[in-house]
Amino acid sequence: MEFSSFREYDSELFHTLTDRFGGVSKEEYASLNLALHVGDNAKDVLKNREILSQKHNFTLQNLIYMDQTHSSNIEIIKDPSKNKIEDCDAIVTNVKNIPLMVMVADCVPIFFYDPVKKVIAVAHAGRNGTFLEIAKKCALKMRDEFRSDMSDLVVGVGASIGSCCYEVGEDLADICKKSFGKEYIVIRDDKTFLDLKTLNQDQLIDLGVKRENIEISTICTSCDKNFFSYRRDGVTGRFAGLMMLR
Repeated sequence: MEFSSFREYDSELFHTLTDRFGGVSKEEYASLNLALHVGDNAKDVLKNREILSQKHNFTLQNLIYMDQTHSSNIEIIKDPSKNKIEDCDAIVTNVKNIPLMVMVADCVPIFFYDPVKKVIAVAHAGRNGTFLEIAKKCALKMRDEFRSDMSDLVVGVGASIGSCCYEVGEDLADICKKSFGKEYIVIRDDKTFLDLKTLNQDQLIDLGVKRENIEISTICTSCDKNFFSYRRDGVTGRFAGLMMLR
């Protein structure tokens, strides 16, 4: 999966969002799980990452990924000497040929590109990260470290659980209402659902990112079995968003 809003930058930017197919697995489908922490054989996961690097022609040794902890911690990547970034949920770089990876299975993967300053970032925005405003803080990090102008940013909000499926309790709904407003709460059949995608979008708009520069995937990972979903399946793999400056 790719975002149409990034296509005009194909010569200088690589990005993709994987699904659950095309890798190594003992199951009937060839699971493209890219996470080492969900119980799969580590050799299979590493092979999946190799398959991905070959398919998209990037150097696997340069791949940067995160030990995602549902925080608002953000790291600037200056070189690929350390592939795994501990306790982190967003990474930013202006260095070419370093692919950044965010792994998800319902949480919101967010891609950032500044075509003026040539800076990229990926962020992991689950419920906690969204409430901590990880997307906004990531954009601000691009501004503070690389002088990015918010009006220049192009953003993709990837496949993730939708308000059709993300049911929450009244306690979380109340936190959302008090902190961000009731417009992100959906009541249906006496159940309460949360709209994480729109909440992340609006946090960025409030910061100065142009609405027309934000593209939101309509895919709900809980509905669409082409994607891993923790809410739907419990123990499951992780698909990934990747971005790299060419």
